[in-house]
Amino acid sequence: MAKHYGIVFNSIPAMDIQQFYDKAYTWILSVGPRFLLAVVVLFAGGWFIRIFKKWFTRFLEHKKLDPSLRPFLFGTTSVALQVLLVLALLQVMGIQMTIFAALIGAFGVAAGLALSGTLQNFTSGILILFLKPFRVGDNIFAQGQEGTVTSIRLFYTVVLTFDNRTVIIPNSKLSNEVIVNLSREGNRRLDIELKFSYGVSFEEVKAIIQKAIDASGDFLQQPPTRIGIDTMENDGYKVRINLWVKAHGFNDIKLAFQERLINTFSVSGVKLPGMV
Repeated sequence: MAKHYGIVFNSIPAMDIQQFYDKAYTWILSVGPRFLLAVVVLFAGGWFIRIFKKWFTRFLEHKKLDPSLRPFLFGTTSVALQVLLVLALLQVMGIQMTIFAALIGAFGVAAGLALSGTLQNFTSGILILFLKPFRVGDNIFAQGQEGTVTSIRLFYTVVLTFDNRTVIIPNSKLSNEVIVNLSREGNRRLDIELKFSYGVSFEEVKAIIQKAIDASGDFLQQPPTRIGIDTMENDGYKVRINLWVKAHGFNDIKLAFQERLINTFSVSGVKLPGMV
């Protein structure tokens, strides 16, 4: 067998072996430095990315950004740095980027067409988290739904209605249409309207209403309470009451005060329309 191998080896022309060595030597001289530089860039870039991630994590914690936004910013930054490192390695190695650019462009167009609605919700989620038209815990009215915001995600917002229904609203609907933030200012005005015949003295009505307000204890001193005649009609006049309350618990205060108001009028002997 050894003799057979020797015959095969000896059958290779010395000229071809020398050409192979020359080409290999030339290839090593041309590619070797770039390869070594690529290795250096790989390790240096990996070290830089690890250091940057630690710093960026502390930066996000210091800025006290929304918890839903931190993972997105951290993940996006990490992926971007890794992509840049790969591109730098390809550039150092001398690999042409034309075909990669074409593939990435084609993929981007296809993904954009397929995920246009999803991307719109995603972009809207970023805007909501940055601009903060509402926060978790705010009471809002949007898309015909009124309730408390329980969660703000990148693609949708979760609202718990006052009758305990969970409503999931796409963020694109919230960023492009009207949102009423019912609790952002902290206080809300409670308006109540009552109608009386002209045979009932307004001063007597006003005194009874003030008595019910004083007994409640749920209303703010500032802005001040207002009681006045709103409209005058053929069969009587309407009294409007403006009361300021805390935004949270608005409906509970409204229901309780209306009950107290009816009882106070009943005890005072002044009948509201429809009272027997």
